[in-house]
Amino acid sequence: MSAHSKAPQAKQQTDQTEPDLTTEEIFELFGDVYTRRVFEVVAEQPRSGRAVAEAADVSRPTAYRRLNDLRDAGLVRTETSICEDGHHRERFEAVATSLSMSLDESGIEAVVTVTD
Repeated sequence: MSAHSKAPQAKQQTDQTEPDLTTEEIFELFGDVYTRRVFEVVAEQPRSGRAVAEAADVSRPTAYRRLNDLRDAGLVRTETSICEDGHHRERFEAVATSLSMSLDESGIEAVVTVTD
């Protein structure tokens, strides 16, 4: 068995409640190209932070900053696995299923729908 065994001993799910983001907060969050790229790869499939960085073609610090922002916004959740070697592994999963925007005489409105 390697020193970095990936066999989990325990798992802890961290779920966010329904996001309560304003239209401005949504635009600010997704106005960043790196955030969009990070979200897109997590929306494709759950991934570790390292795998997100690789798939989104961003540095690991950038990936983790954007993942934390998305988690804080309630659009991504994490699952932490504690491995036999004592290290922990985080896996990030998108919880948003759609983002819709509408424009009418009262202005722009953005709505995020998430899975349960």
